[in-house]
Amino acid sequence: MTAVELLPDTATSVVADPRGSHGPVRRGGALRAAVRRPGLVLAVLVLLLVLGWAFFPEWFTSRDPFTGVPRDKLTAPGAEYWFGTDHLGRDLYTRVVYGAALSLKATAIAVAVGFVAGTLIGLVSGFVGGRFDGVVMRLVDVLLSIPGLLLSLAVVTALGFGTVNVAIAVGVASVASFARVMRADVFRARTEVFVEAATVSGVSRPEILLRHVLPHALGSVLVLAALEFGGAILAVSALSFLGFGAPPPQPEWGALVSEGRNYLASAWWLTTLPGFVVAASVLAANRISRALDRDGGDFR
Repeated sequence: MTAVELLPDTATSVVADPRGSHGPVRRGGALRAAVRRPGLVLAVLVLLLVLGWAFFPEWFTSRDPFTGVPRDKLTAPGAEYWFGTDHLGRDLYTRVVYGAALSLKATAIAVAVGFVAGTLIGLVSGFVGGRFDGVVMRLVDVLLSIPGLLLSLAVVTALGFGTVNVAIAVGVASVASFARVMRADVFRARTEVFVEAATVSGVSRPEILLRHVLPHALGSVLVLAALEFGGAILAVSALSFLGFGAPPPQPEWGALVSEGRNYLASAWWLTTLPGFVVAASVLAANRISRALDRDGGDFR
C-alpha cells in the first residue's frame, strides 16, 4: 500500500482549488489596508465624487445651475438647498456640481501642458547633456525663480481671459518643475547597464532615448503630475477668483467664491462652501500623490 493511499485526506487537501483559499485572503488584505489608511480611502472617495460631478452632473442634481427662484434668494443651507442659494435664488450646490466640469477641465489641461512640455525639455536636455543642457537648465532656473501665480498672471494677461487660457497659463508655470524632475531621472537612467549595453550594441540614440531611457524615467514625473493636479486646482481657482476665468454666469469654483465676497456678513455659505470643496479636492489629490510617491503606486 502506497503513502498516497494511506493519506487520502492529505492528498485531497493539497490539490484544493487555490482560488477559493486566496479570495478571502485578498479581501481581508484590502479591508485591513482600508482600516490602516483611512485618510487615503477618504481622499479617493472625495476625488471620485468630484470626478462624478464633472462627468455626470445630472446624476447628482436635477436643478438648473443658471436659473434661480427670486423668492428663495440668500436662503441658508438646509434640507431643500444643501448649500443654500445665492443672491439670485440659484441653488449653490447645483452650481458647485456643474462648476466641477469647468474647473477640472482647466486643471487637466494645465497638468497636461506642464507634463508634456516639461517632460520633453527634461528628457532632451538630460540625454544630450553638455553645453546644451547647461543653457536649457539656466532658462529653467529663471522660470523657477518666478512665483508660479505671478508667472500665470503674466501669461494669462498676454493670452486673454477664458478657461483654456487660464489652464495654459497654469501649465506654463509648472513646466520648470517637470523639466527638473525629468532631467534628474534621465541622468540616473543613462548610467544603467542596459542603456550602456544598447549604446555598445550600436542602437541609435533616438531609439535608446525612447525605448530604454524614457520608460525608466517616467515614474517620478507621473507622481509629480498627481501632486501638480492638486496645485493646479488651487491655481486655476485663484485665477478664476481674480476674474480671469470663464465669464459669468459660468459656475467656476473660484468665481463662485468671488461672487460671495459681498455677502460675507449675511450669507457666509456663498464663499465658505465652494471654498471647502476646493480645499477638499486639493487635499485629496495631495494625499493620493503622497501615497504614490511613498509606495511607488502600490496601495497595499
